[in-house]
Amino acid sequence: MNADVYHLLIALLIGAIIGAEREYRNKSAGLRTMIMVSLASCLFTIMSIKIGMANPDRIAANILTGLGFIGAGVIFKEENHISGITTATTIWMVAALGITAGAGYVALSLFGTLIVLIILVLMIYIQDWIADLNMQRDYKIVCDYQQETLHHYEAVFKQFHMRIERGVQHKTETTITGHWFLQGRASNHKKLIEFLLNDPDIRELMY
Repeated sequence: MNADVYHLLIALLIGAIIGAEREYRNKSAGLRTMIMVSLASCLFTIMSIKIGMANPDRIAANILTGLGFIGAGVIFKEENHISGITTATTIWMVAALGITAGAGYVALSLFGTLIVLIILVLMIYIQDWIADLNMQRDYKIVCDYQQETLHHYEAVFKQFHMRIERGVQHKTETTITGHWFLQGRASNHKKLIEFLLNDPDIRELMY
């Protein structure tokens, strides 16, 4: 088999393996996207070597730069939460692995793929464990205005061992809206939410 075709097949395999994991998790860049990124990076690298450019490394740099618009397209901002960063960096990594395969470093590219899978599949459990220890959530409470309303709920938050950062507050003639960023254990968030849901003074609760 021609070496270049072999390298392209390796790039296809790399994109398929990582893309399948992204597809399984219903990410915006899934199987086909990862395969195309890996194949394109591999092919650009092969052609830069064949053409005999004075500085083939510039092709690799331009590939990674060109991927910026794809990475930006999978990052979304939802209120105070940003999603898609892991998928964007995975696209970047798949391109690097495609370049590695195209340059002929097959064993290195496959080993890199294994490391990426470990990070995407196994590290998520460690990430969830850390999040359980220190989870941040946004809370928005609307209730009838009283002079000590905000201080009252901040005292409640402290009872549930939360670290408090006060956000923007809004007051009308009869109501006041409080917005907080709270950090604490996931179990304490659950207890706090149950407490707030049973508070008759709260008109509206968002979390």
